[in-house]
Amino acid sequence: MSRLPRSAAAAAPASRPPAGLDGLEPSWSRLVDVPYGLGAHRASRTWHVLDNAEALAAAGAEPVGTILCVHGNPTWSYLWRRLVARTVETASAGGPAWRVVAVDQLDMGFSERTGSPQTLARRVSDLGDLTDALEVTGPVVTLGHDWGGVVSTGWAVDHADQLAGLMLLNTAIHQPEGEKIPAPLRLTLARGVLGRATAGPTGFPAVPLGPPPPPLSAEVKAGFRAPYRQADRRGGIGGFVADIPVDAEHVSSPELDRIAEGLRDLTVPALMLWGPRDPIFSDRYLDDLVDRLPHADVHRFEGAGHLVAEDVDYAGAVLTWLGDRLPDGAAAVAAPAGAAAAEDARAEEARVASPQDRPLWSYLDSLADSPATALVEMAPAGADGPRSVSWSPLARRAHEIALGRRRHGARPGDRVSLLVQPGADLTAVLYARVRLGAVVVVADAGLGVRGLTRAVRGAWPDHVIGQLPGLTAATALGWPGRKISTTTLSPVTARALGVEASLPEIASLGRRARSVLAELPAAPTADAEAAILFTSGSTGPAKGVVYRHGQLTARRDALAAQYGVGPGPGLVAGFAPFALLGPALGATSVTPDMDVTKPRTLTARAVAAATGAVAATGGLLSPAALPSVVATSDERDAADHRALAGVETFLSAGAPVSETLLAAAGDLMPNATPHTPYGMTEGLLMTDVTLEGVRSAAADREAAVAAGAPDAGGVCVGLPGATTTVRIAPLDDAGRASSAFTDDAGVTGEIVVSAPHVEDHYDRLWLTHRISRLGSTAETRWHRTGDVGHLDAQGRLWVEGRLPHVITTATGVLTPVASEQAVEARAGIARAAVVGVGPAGTQQVVVVAETVPPARRPGLASAALAASVRSAVGSASGRPVAAVLVVPRLPTDVRHNSKIDRTGLAAWATSVLSGGRMRRP
Repeated sequence: MSRLPRSAAAAAPASRPPAGLDGLEPSWSRLVDVPYGLGAHRASRTWHVLDNAEALAAAGAEPVGTILCVHGNPTWSYLWRRLVARTVETASAGGPAWRVVAVDQLDMGFSERTGSPQTLARRVSDLGDLTDALEVTGPVVTLGHDWGGVVSTGWAVDHADQLAGLMLLNTAIHQPEGEKIPAPLRLTLARGVLGRATAGPTGFPAVPLGPPPPPLSAEVKAGFRAPYRQADRRGGIGGFVADIPVDAEHVSSPELDRIAEGLRDLTVPALMLWGPRDPIFSDRYLDDLVDRLPHADVHRFEGAGHLVAEDVDYAGAVLTWLGDRLPDGAAAVAAPAGAAAAEDARAEEARVASPQDRPLWSYLDSLADSPATALVEMAPAGADGPRSVSWSPLARRAHEIALGRRRHGARPGDRVSLLVQPGADLTAVLYARVRLGAVVVVADAGLGVRGLTRAVRGAWPDHVIGQLPGLTAATALGWPGRKISTTTLSPVTARALGVEASLPEIASLGRRARSVLAELPAAPTADAEAAILFTSGSTGPAKGVVYRHGQLTARRDALAAQYGVGPGPGLVAGFAPFALLGPALGATSVTPDMDVTKPRTLTARAVAAATGAVAATGGLLSPAALPSVVATSDERDAADHRALAGVETFLSAGAPVSETLLAAAGDLMPNATPHTPYGMTEGLLMTDVTLEGVRSAAADREAAVAAGAPDAGGVCVGLPGATTTVRIAPLDDAGRASSAFTDDAGVTGEIVVSAPHVEDHYDRLWLTHRISRLGSTAETRWHRTGDVGHLDAQGRLWVEGRLPHVITTATGVLTPVASEQAVEARAGIARAAVVGVGPAGTQQVVVVAETVPPARRPGLASAALAASVRSAVGSASGRPVAAVLVVPRLPTDVRHNSKIDRTGLAAWATSVLSGGRMRRP
């Protein structure tokens, strides 16, 4: 059992904090005597707390409930000062009045130093004594951080009758079996280290107060260190660390287990706000908390660390959440909590969830005996040429893997990351896991190593199924998940990579299960989660987009209906997500010989070879791949020309495609109708337009402008699909989108869409999801796309840029695309980005361009080129241009090779125009 450090025995009275601490109002401080013991042994302890009750009373506000805030180690109630201030401001402005009681735990902050050890059970009990002394009776919402998260949760478990909600910042409620505690804590708990590390003048208190991520100001650091400046005041810090259960023999281990299990019984609203860059409480602890509170709202703040309360506006998030989940302050505490009630709720949800009429694997079932080709691998590993796989063995393999994984312990809801190239293995594994009810995590290498690592850790998969390169990367980068290899590895390699099984072994287990008539479990319902797809990260960190089964089948059906894709002629899938949809459509699919993580490796000959292999009449190509396909068109031979002449329809979706590029791609397939649908990871195929439609819209626009109509510009992406509704949320002068929607022609604003195949929510990004749904009603689920544009008189949608890239000038807002198009039409310009620099509301327009030929280094444009660019922007928008800069290459995302990082360019332009070094953006 761990011993508390000797320094924990020092006793000292409670006191108030000194005046002048940054952000701390002295009138919030209270000293509270809390009785304990009985008879002759009755005594008391004195706590220091922050309490806004008097401030609320002075504002004439009646509290709707109490937020009970409990800090961790080595902080104190100062951690919650911003929430106290914000609640007083909100109540004074007429909003809901929440009383905040933020405690300094005994032996910490400015509370009494007791001179005796404080175990977890003792701290939970003491907190209950304090709330009794303060006459806190409910409704109560707890809020805890670090070890205070455990203590506050213990109070919540013990006071379920008063509990209205539960909120947690970075903390851990359970240490997974077989996993070591975090390295910093292991080091601190080492023999001979604990006392010096926690009670020394430069030890443990400094760890969470310094960088990374953003360093704290000197004033804030001074505020956190204020209670611990003398050695006799720091003993409690070591006592906290020593009380961390490192094994089952620890004195606090039973209490931690009790709280961890009790958490599963709480059915009140719950919120978790998380800093992923925490070196102590990593995402594995968040995953455990989500498992215990599956109904919780979760938001991970990318870039935030252990002190998430200092890194982000957590107070705003807390009050927003309370307004959503407890709008009346939970006047009536939530109905009976408990495992039985929670199980009843889950059973009822399962009962009413709609079954799937045609699930994603329906063709695998109906064609299970068919010898027809299901897919073709153009460059299979270890083979000299293409390999065809028919429906029968593909269906059998998927079924065997599903049975084997079930026997191997797979559970519905497990998250599975697939690190496998498109082909038979990936298809069989994907449909096997989806059939079992797993949630497939799809994050591609186009995110880069850092982005991919961030995405995988954020999703925190339970299992990783991969080929050797993917498993090697997962091991080296510390990705989570139990590992399964697609092939049988040598024992040495398997041990080195932590691989516990292989697909051949899993399939063999499934074959044995089939021999005894083992059946698969009930199919997942339409409401069950099916996949997490990641955005490109072109406008910020990549976001995980969660789709339920019903939404994925709706996407499949939209694709089939819009483009006639289905059983029969083949489909060339030059875009990995579409390759995975082939079997769901019943189509014979083929992925060209290319590196799917590098779309620009696709060539015209590879597309032709894939087309000929299955006599394809349809093609799906990534926007990032189109330039390289067009650039290699001269390499085709006669057979390639014949194969491509058989294509009837091809589309490129996911990013804007210019008329010139679409036409050039169409020339490769002379009998095909080129389409460029509008959509995003959150909802592909929102609108559709053909090459002819693009040209017709351009002609209509020119005629309207010639007749004197204003020109909003943009890229025409066509009419909404049969099941899609498009609206516009108009922009105000500050570039903010309205909460009201319109379908009036010519109104520029944020593009808002509704369709059955729009995603369900963002994974562990509650705030982001909430913003994306603003304006939704009980009847219509809207998704705010973050794109800006307008509808024309024919109902066609025109995209004018991204909402974060709108420029707010002194004469109004400016969307970038129309000006960029005008600049790109001038001689000597290949691509251009129009960005704003300076304060919002008075931003200046700056143009950053790629030239023809490319500039050797970044710099100011020549006088002649600058004059041409200024004229173009002036004609398109009537705005002056402050500067014209040229660069060898504009920064774009890897996945699409077209989404320009305008936010980064704006920051770069601001730097260089302010005298900074003229480096490449």
